[in-house]
Amino acid sequence: MTIALYARRKQWPLEGVTVRLAHSKIHAADCAGCETKEGMLDRIEREITLDGPLGPEQRQRLLEIAERCPVHRTLVSEVNIRSRLT
Repeated sequence: MTIALYARRKQWPLEGVTVRLAHSKIHAADCAGCETKEGMLDRIEREITLDGPLGPEQRQRLLEIAERCPVHRTLVSEVNIRSRLT
């Protein structure tokens, strides 16, 4: 949704966006760039397909915008969940 809104605001010829996700667990030791070094980590692999006659610069910019999506930012940040019974 963030990609589509940005492209519409810029009046770029984006005709559709498809996002495919795959979730898996990996050993933290196998992730060189991760802060966590023990246990298991969640890995989400994302494939984004942009439909329409976009130029390479537009495609790259839309990928950058995907990294700024509120959902993406929530998933890559530290999450604190507090539960209570009601």
